[in-house]
Amino acid sequence: MIKSLAFGVLAAGLAAVAQPAHADTDVKFALDWKFEGPSAPYFVALDKGYYKAEGLNVTIDTGPGSVAGIGRVAAGTYPLGFFDINSLVKFRDQNPDKAVKAVLMVYDNPPFAIATTTKTGISKPKDLEGKILGAPAADGAFAQWKAFVKENAIDDSKVKIDNIGFPVREPMLADGKVDAITGFSFSMYFNLLQRNLKPDDIKMMLMSDYGLVLYGNAVMVNPDFAKANPKIVAGFVRATIKGIQDTVKDPDAAIKSVMKRNETADEKTELERLKMSLRDNFVTPWVKANGLGDVDMARLSKSIEQIGITYEFKAKPKAEDVFTSEFLPPAADRKL
Repeated sequence: MIKSLAFGVLAAGLAAVAQPAHADTDVKFALDWKFEGPSAPYFVALDKGYYKAEGLNVTIDTGPGSVAGIGRVAAGTYPLGFFDINSLVKFRDQNPDKAVKAVLMVYDNPPFAIATTTKTGISKPKDLEGKILGAPAADGAFAQWKAFVKENAIDDSKVKIDNIGFPVREPMLADGKVDAITGFSFSMYFNLLQRNLKPDDIKMMLMSDYGLVLYGNAVMVNPDFAKANPKIVAGFVRATIKGIQDTVKDPDAAIKSVMKRNETADEKTELERLKMSLRDNFVTPWVKANGLGDVDMARLSKSIEQIGITYEFKAKPKAEDVFTSEFLPPAADRKL
C-alpha cells in the first residue's frame, strides 16, 4: 500500500514536470512615433525582464503620431498604446460608444511648444503679434493654439498662420521664411540643431509654462481588453513604471535599449532628447510629490474645459471618462 502510494506521488510529480511551462501572454503595444529617446522606458522594461516577470510577451511597434493611433486601440488592433490624452478627449466625444481610457499618465506636462530663433526678437507669446507662425494643420501643438491665444491675451488677427508640412517646418524657421513654428519641443529643438543652429539661437516656449494645464501622452487601453484582462493591464502598467523609474535614474544606460532598435539614430542626439523629455515632461514637481502615473482629476477636468476653447463638444466627456487609476500600483511603488 505504502509502495503504491509512493509510486503514485512519484508519477504525479513526473507528470507535473512533464507539463509545458505556462506560456506568457502576447501583448501588442503601439508607440506614438518612432523609436527615439523618450521611448526608452518601454525598452528598458523589455530588456530588464519587467514585462516577462508579469507573464507578458510584449511587442512594441512604432506609431502614426500621438493622435491617429487612438483608433487602433479602439479597434483592438493594439490593446494598448501610447497617445495624446487631449486627442482622446475629442475621440471620446466623437465616439461615445468606444470607451478607450488612459491608465498611466506618462507626460505630466505635454511637449506642446512654440519654437523660434533669437533673431526674430520673440521672447514671449505676445511677441508673436505681427509675425508669421508656421504650423502644420495636423500638429498636436497647433491644436492648442486658440487656448494659448486666450491664456496669453494674444490678438490672433495680428498673427499670420502659414500651414506648412512637417518636413519643411524646421527648415523654414532656420531659413527665416517663418518667424516661429509649433510642435513637440524635443522634436523641433534637435531638428533645428541639425539645421546648424546653435543652442543659444533657439528659443522654446513650452505651452505648459504659459497657462495651459493640459496633460500629455498616456498609456491607453482597449475597453474590451481591459475588462477581460485586468491583471494583464495592471501588470503592463506596473512593469512600465519600473522602466520609467530606471530610465530616470540612469538615462545614459536606458538609451542603449533604444539604440538596439534604431541603429541609424545618433545616440548622442537621442540621449539629449531623452534627458530633455525627462526634465520637461516626465518628472514634474507634481510627479516628484505624488509619484508616476496618476493624474489630479481636478486639473484633468480643467484641461477638458481648456480643450473646449479650441474644440466644440457634442457631449463633453468627464475626467473619469478618459482616465482611470484602477490599474495603478500603490503610490509608494510609483515614487521616483
